[in-house]
Amino acid sequence: MTHERWSQHDYGVRLEWGPVGAARLSEPEAAVVVVDVLCFTTCVSVAVGRGTAVRPAPWRGERARELAELLGADLAVGREEVTAERPYSLSPAHLRAAPPSRLLVLPSPNGSTIAAAVSTGTVVAACLRNASAVADWLAAQGYGSPRRPVVLVPAGERWPDGSLRPALEDLLGAAAVVAALEGRVSGPLSPEARAAPPVLAEATDLRATLRECGSGRELVDHGWPEDVDIAAERDADRVVPVLVDGTFADLSGGS
Repeated sequence: MTHERWSQHDYGVRLEWGPVGAARLSEPEAAVVVVDVLCFTTCVSVAVGRGTAVRPAPWRGERARELAELLGADLAVGREEVTAERPYSLSPAHLRAAPPSRLLVLPSPNGSTIAAAVSTGTVVAACLRNASAVADWLAAQGYGSPRRPVVLVPAGERWPDGSLRPALEDLLGAAAVVAALEGRVSGPLSPEARAAPPVLAEATDLRATLRECGSGRELVDHGWPEDVDIAAERDADRVVPVLVDGTFADLSGGS
């Protein structure tokens, strides 16, 4: 097999951005770890921690509604559309307050799109809330070698023209997983992965850092500061959401 120089193929822990990076670095024996801290993977962690299976949807609107109806699932709507009858949205605060759902369709243009872009390998949802639990599971499953790599994929956001905007919060989430894996895997860390934990070390106050970064400011300015604060609760969850038959479910085994 011929490897491109940018593929990080010699390393057990790799890091690349966005859906294109996920698609290019994923391979049959890899664990692809999607990180979308504000707010998709944080929502997945919160929901799965309450016993909810999460079906990611890379689109909103009619297609997401039809999918929810087909599956007999609840549908997450826009934050402003939440009512007593429709209590679920892409908001960790809403999901924490809503009644637990058996199955939730969760539309997201970033995290869900990346999960859908991965055609091979195992897909895991990670954030600051469950970074250590995810790292524990990956190490226990024997991931972290060049043959069975961990591929960290910070989702990033989108500029108005649709191009990728690398987002600090997602780098911090990926860094938390890398930091928890260091010294526990058989393969070396790629330079891209190795550079992430020092960024996390500089963020001594995660709540303040998330509130002050671009994505956090946007949520705070729109009246959703609690979503940012929930996302900043490092290692508050012990769940390991793994995509099984298109749905994220907890495979932590209660660890």
